[in-house]
Amino acid sequence: MVLDDNRYYSLTLQKGMALVDALIMWAHLVAASIWVGGSIFIGIVLAPLLKTFSDSVDGRLSIMIRVGRRFNTIGVPSLIILIITGIYNSIGFIEKPSFILSTNYGIVLLIKVILVIMLIIIFAIHVRLIRSEVERKIESKTLSGEHLQKLRSKIIMLGRLTVIISILILLMAALLHSGV
Repeated sequence: MVLDDNRYYSLTLQKGMALVDALIMWAHLVAASIWVGGSIFIGIVLAPLLKTFSDSVDGRLSIMIRVGRRFNTIGVPSLIILIITGIYNSIGFIEKPSFILSTNYGIVLLIKVILVIMLIIIFAIHVRLIRSEVERKIESKTLSGEHLQKLRSKIIMLGRLTVIISILILLMAALLHSGV
């Protein structure tokens, strides 16, 4: 069977777009693995492990800050890739806003977007809380024990929220993929 030129180019274009969509979804999944996996590792593995060390609170906090900064070198680009590829993956709904509140898919997508916004805000607060000036005070041991304990509590709370919200975002992604 011989295809006419228009049909051939149409099929080729469809295959090309399918490949692009697959690569974008792959980038989205790799970025999600880095962001969520790293967050879970830091919050659920590293933080409790550091408690077992006999080091001081400021020493443990200093290690966590350094690990967090190191993670951010790949975590932040991963988060940016997640946002960009997520927008690309949901472009059909963005083009038809009436679908957002009138379909289950749209409602789940809206919940996911709200969770992503919450995640970005919490992450920004977390980064702002541990700015370079605070890190220098921790390293030089010039923060009072009370201030250090309050800072540690806030960092732990924000870290836990980051993990919980990241996991909820993954749940929303699974619901979207399943067509709920």
